[in-house]
Amino acid sequence: MNEKILLVDDEKGIIDMLKMALTKNGYSHLYSAYSGEEALTVLENETIDLIVLDIMLPDMDGYEICRRVRSKYQIPILFLSAKTTDFDVITGLTLGGDDYIKKPFNPMELIARIRAVTRRQRPVQDFSKNVYEVGNITLHTKDATVLINGKPVSFPAREYELLCFFMKHPNQVFSTAHLHEAVWGEMGRDYQNTVIVHITRLRKKIEINPSSPKRLINIRGIGYKFVD
Repeated sequence: MNEKILLVDDEKGIIDMLKMALTKNGYSHLYSAYSGEEALTVLENETIDLIVLDIMLPDMDGYEICRRVRSKYQIPILFLSAKTTDFDVITGLTLGGDDYIKKPFNPMELIARIRAVTRRQRPVQDFSKNVYEVGNITLHTKDATVLINGKPVSFPAREYELLCFFMKHPNQVFSTAHLHEAVWGEMGRDYQNTVIVHITRLRKKIEINPSSPKRLINIRGIGYKFVD
């Protein structure tokens, strides 16, 4: 595995356990940080492919780190935290997290989530065409770029993958379970919150009025449809 993974947690035992599990599963480019400032320093000096991020850190919380990362990078962020309420999960996802795992956790579940994220982070190359256009949205799959009204707009990995899926399957209704399996690759815990939060974030970028969407609409009791 060539992915460079940054592990951020103030508990050395957690870091050591993660390194052991990841190393056994083929990941060799591992970086660790025990505080927010240390994590941000690593990001300035290394090209990181994925961050596993705790929330409760000594100098700043993981939410603040996520905000700072999202202001500069499109690196996938997987929260790993003992904060387990729905509010905590939704906050992490709303701020730009790509996934959220609650402590205590199964290391193999974490590795499966990491594999799913890194696999889908790579630009999709097997579409039958390279450019998709729906209304004012143009998506180029070769270089993973999106234009809204002709202007480039940045999308974190999961938002981009979700938009790809919808633009490839317009005018079809998909449940949150179907969307999670198609984009995230497995049926994880809190999958409904995960999908709903990412759709909310997506709407803010592609809808004229996100509170009254016309492009990405909810079919009550069934799921979501991307209208062409």
